[in-house]
Parts: sequence; structure tokens; C-alpha cells
Amino acid sequence: MVYFEKSQPAPDCLETEKEKASGDYKCGDVLDRIKTDFKNKCYICGYKEPVTINIEHFRPHKGNNDLKFQWENLFWSCSHCNNTKLDNYDDIIDCTDFNEDIENRLKITMKPFPKETVTIEPLDQNQSTLSTAKLLNSVFNGTTKLKTIEASNLRNKILEDIRDFQKYLFNYYSDGFDDDDKANFLAHIKRHLKKSSNFTAFKRWIIRENEVMKADFEQYFD
Repeated sequence: MVYFEKSQPAPDCLETEKEKASGDYKCGDVLDRIKTDFKNKCYICGYKEPVTINIEHFRPHKGNNDLKFQWENLFWSCSHCNNTKLDNYDDIIDCTDFNEDIENRLKITMKPFPKETVTIEPLDQNQSTLSTAKLLNSVFNGTTKLKTIEASNLRNKILEDIRDFQKYLFNYYSDGFDDDDKANFLAHIKRHLKKSSNFTAFKRWIIRENEVMKADFEQYFD
């Protein structure tokens, strides 16, 4: 999970729809704005351009109409993550709140080999950090038999992206390429580190854990 800034002000239609008996919180330009705000990525797993998309209520509304139509409570999620989270997590880190400093509260890693699982390490003992770690562990490593298969498929996609990222890192530090090649590799590395890329958190932790690469590339975390 990485920080995303939620655009303001809220779409006008949400207040109108809230007053209706069967109001629709996907009204007006809500979908387009949330898609843009979250870079068309599931805010939980980080999968870009997910095939299945839900407008997810960050705080479960449980019949509370204010939460159901609250702009700050509407997030972009894939079905796998939404169906894993459901109404079971009331206290997780809000990735749209800059002050929550989400990237420095959870370490998210996976060894770049087949059949590896994802490791989620809480970096503090706040309840919201522990709850978020529990959710991410369920998302990436599975719960039920079906969710475990979905999680395995998701990890395969993460592995593909990490391997592509590694290729550019290895080439960048290789002595066998000229300056033009290095500039090209750097452009790809910067693309991978942007929050709009697939599974950004995994790749940023690869950089953070190596002092040389951290000095070279941390500046490109947008």
C-alpha cells in the first residue's frame, strides 16, 4: 500500500443521492475521479488496471448512510481484496491520509522465486498497523481454499513485475552498457517506482533495503 491523495471537493451528486431511498454512490463523475485518484490501482494489493473493480467503502458503512455516501470513504479496489476485507476491518491505515505515513509502517516483501509467499512486517504496534498487516497477509497469502488460489495467482503477477524491475536494476549496475543504455534503464526504474506502477510497495522495499540503491533511487519515490 502507498499514499494516494484524494481529490477535492467531493462530487456534488453524492449529497443528492444520499437523500434518495435507493441512492447510487457511483453517481456522476465519482467513478472517473476515484479511478484517477488511485491511479487505476487497487489500493490494497496495488494491482494496476484490475479486471474486476469495486468501489470499496474504506470504513464499512453497515447501513450508515453518511459513511455510505462519504467521498473520503470511497476507494478503488479489486474484487479479490474487497471480498477479503468485507466488513471485517474497521481499523486499518488510511492510505489517503498523508499523516498516516503508511509506507513507513509496513514492510512488504516477497523473495523473487516461484511458490514464495508475501511477508508483511508491522513496523510499529499501533492497532491500525496490526490490522492492516493482517488484512494484507490474507490478501497476498489467502484464507479460504478459493482465496488461497486467487492469492497464488496474484503473487505470480507480483513475481513477474519484480523480475522485470530486477532486470533494469542489474543492467543499470552492469559495466557492459554505455551512458545512453544507463539512461534508458534509469527511465524504466523510475517508472517502476512511481505510485502509478504495479505493486509499487514491493519494489520500493527492494530499494530501501539496499543502501547503495536507496541512495541512487529513493529520490524517485513520487
